[in-house]
Amino acid sequence: MSSLNDDLLQSEQIDEEEWERRRRLKRQQRIEEMKRQKAKTQMIYRCVTAAAVLALFLAGVGVVSAIRSVAAAGKEPSQAGTQSGGDSAAYAEAETGEEAEEESLPVDYTGQTNVSRNPYEETRESQHVVFSAAPTDNTANFDDTIVSQYGVLIDVDAGTILAGKDAMTQMNPASMTKILTVLTAADVLGIQDDSSEILDDTITITREITDYCFVNGCSVVGYELEETATVRDLFYGTILPSGAETALGLAIYTAGSHEAFVEMMNGKLEELGLSESTHFTNCVGIYDEQHYSTAYDIAVILKEASENEFLKQVLSAHTYNTTCTEEHPEGMLISNLFLRRIEDRDTHGEVICGKTGYVPRAGHCAASLAADGSGREYLCVTADSSSVWQCIRDQVELYQRYLSAGSESDMQTDENA
Repeated sequence: MSSLNDDLLQSEQIDEEEWERRRRLKRQQRIEEMKRQKAKTQMIYRCVTAAAVLALFLAGVGVVSAIRSVAAAGKEPSQAGTQSGGDSAAYAEAETGEEAEEESLPVDYTGQTNVSRNPYEETRESQHVVFSAAPTDNTANFDDTIVSQYGVLIDVDAGTILAGKDAMTQMNPASMTKILTVLTAADVLGIQDDSSEILDDTITITREITDYCFVNGCSVVGYELEETATVRDLFYGTILPSGAETALGLAIYTAGSHEAFVEMMNGKLEELGLSESTHFTNCVGIYDEQHYSTAYDIAVILKEASENEFLKQVLSAHTYNTTCTEEHPEGMLISNLFLRRIEDRDTHGEVICGKTGYVPRAGHCAASLAADGSGREYLCVTADSSSVWQCIRDQVELYQRYLSAGSESDMQTDENA
């Protein structure tokens, strides 16, 4: 009897073990099936996602192609030039209906070849005529006595380039940038002369402005946090002592933000026909790889600014006293040190307007407008000189060399009369 019971108990134990084994097997099978389903789902998801991305990419390419086609069809000839500034075949074809033939020329004063004519002599019909100048057979290269690595001297009345060195080569313009800052602001605000009521409006120097100047180590006029300044003060402060806080204040007053104002600046460059060789990322002149210009372009910008009566007044001021405030009860006396330093030098004429610039990677720069004894105007831009005084010496030497003949002959004529 006991033997029978033992056999039954052993049989029950075997059945239970078999049941447990089968249960574990089924559970393992379910797990494996779930893994396969998960892997299958992930594969399907990846395939669908890849297909969707590809579809979007192809659609995007189609849209971009369509936009480019429309843009190419409507693109104005003056915007179709190359980065080097040469007139494009598209422009010549649009003008004459024939394909343009490239003129092969020897290396000119810019160190470039195949430059058939001045890169900016053509302007858009929708805009006013923009000043331009072209090299001639007599255009000279700067000699070794001129230390500046970039530069150009232009006879404004003749529209000719008298001398230059890498005048069309892109470089960092440093605070010469601020010439376009005041030009853009005056243009947007509609300021033509000193009688504009806008010039008496005020703006507060905010924490945003002072922090930007501090972080970037900018030169400043000296306004304190929360101090107010008139729009007129902002213009003078931007040019004379090259104040970053006034440049930023002017930008924010004009456009609402620094970023929006920079867009306006680049829009102004398009208007002047300079957008293919000049591009700015800030209104101050802080170094940036995407912030660049050429000596020639800066000369064009200065000439354009000098056409505005108010801006010429600002650019030619040797000193200016800012509006009295609680922080500065007597105002602040600011100076254009370039004009004050060069006025005692013999330039065979008079330097009327001037704006300097300096950042370590740009060296010492200056842009000026001068007139000889007969009133004939000249533009001089030099960049990447070794010091403040060397920059001035470079400009003085260029003026002496090229203004002397005209001014002396005119003065002799006056004496004989």
